[in-house]
This record gives sequence, structure tokens and C-alpha cells, in this order.
Amino acid sequence: MYEMTKKHRTGDDVKELIPQPVIDGLWARLNEMRKEKLLIDTTMAIMFSDDFEDHKIFFMTLQKEGAFANEYEMAYDGPKDFLGKGTIVIFKDRPKTIQMSISAANKAPEATPDDNAK
Repeated sequence: MYEMTKKHRTGDDVKELIPQPVIDGLWARLNEMRKEKLLIDTTMAIMFSDDFEDHKIFFMTLQKEGAFANEYEMAYDGPKDFLGKGTIVIFKDRPKTIQMSISAANKAPEATPDDNAK
């Protein structure tokens, strides 16, 4: 599972929302989790914390529908405007590739104030 020799595919949806150094850091974390034998499911979610420091951000990995969660920090001193939006990144282990994409939950249409009045 998660053989790092497979092709790594980062979705355009991820590239639009997440800075490249953070994307690279997520791939590196996935590789470290594999080495540490912490990968137990073919799908893993990454949720970013709203908290950050000048030179680091925080995120959580979730596997098995959230039953297995780990918190991590990442050195990062770039723009942080992508945080605080509830963005969830999904890793999926496929037969020939490992895919990184934005969760379908983030692609659902947002409710508008008018929707609540109906």
C-alpha cells in the first residue's frame, strides 16, 4: 500500500488552493508515514488547522473514517490565506498511482442566506 514508486498525481484542484511548498510537504509526510507504518487505509484525509505560527502550519491526518488520527506540523513561512476555509485534501492509493485531490465535501455548493429562508 502506498508504494512511493507509483506515479504521484496532484489534482489541479489542489494546485489552485494549496501553495506548492505545502503540497510538497504533504507528499513528504505521506512518505514518512509509510516508513513509520502508519498507513492503514487506501484513503487518507488531511485537514488543516486554522491556527498557525509565523514559520509553521498544523494539520491532521484521518484514516478509517476518522478512527485513526495523527496531528503534525510543517515548516512553512509563505502565505497562509488558504487556511481557515475548511479545505480537506484526500490521498487515494490506486493500483498504479497515488492521487492527491480536494475532498468532494469542499466542492459542494455553499448555502446562501436565501437558502436558509426557504
